[in-house]
Amino acid sequence: MSDPIEILLVDDNPSDAELTQHVLSRHGFGVGIFHAHDGAEALDFLLATGAYAGRDPAQLPKMLLLDLYLPKADGFEVLRRVKDHPRTRAIPVVVLSSSWEARDQKRARELGAHSYVVKPVDFAQFVEAVRTALAAAKEHGSK
Repeated sequence: MSDPIEILLVDDNPSDAELTQHVLSRHGFGVGIFHAHDGAEALDFLLATGAYAGRDPAQLPKMLLLDLYLPKADGFEVLRRVKDHPRTRAIPVVVLSSSWEARDQKRARELGAHSYVVKPVDFAQFVEAVRTALAAAKEHGSK
């Protein structure tokens, strides 16, 4: 895992993860995607703990694509911990959720999500959300 990770995809549904990776690749975002299967794995990866304790904690993804309803640690917990940690708080987070619930969207935004895209994904909306989040990451990185 020496190559830089551009995007951390956190989704417990293998079909959704595969489709997301396909769409990302088709639109030029396919380089450096790492797939975490649950919230705990995502946090271990980001914070270089547990199974990822040997990973360089300074090597952070430029963006996090996050499902909300995950095993072990849900997406809200992952989002809260990412935005609370000084090293990871600047990572733009795009929530990809099957929930249309206004309260879920509101909570995700209150916790610091950059954008919220409902599955099944409107591909144009998804690609635009990814482009916007990556542009924000590049802008933040140049400061």
